[in-house]
Amino acid sequence: MSDAKIKKALQEAGIGEKITCEQAFVIAEKAKVTRMAVGEYCTRNKIKIRACQLGCFK
Repeated sequence: MSDAKIKKALQEAGIGEKITCEQAFVIAEKAKVTRMAVGEYCTRNKIKIRACQLGCFK
């Protein structure tokens, strides 16, 4: 169920192949899921995380 919510939120935000941490946080809030769930969804669907606030992804 959360995958469907995340997918819908990403589509509404116009996010395709790349996402920033800030965008991921907003998507998590909008979809009412954890940030981890958004990260896992992105990993499974080959969506690259960029501009990481912790410096993990560039």
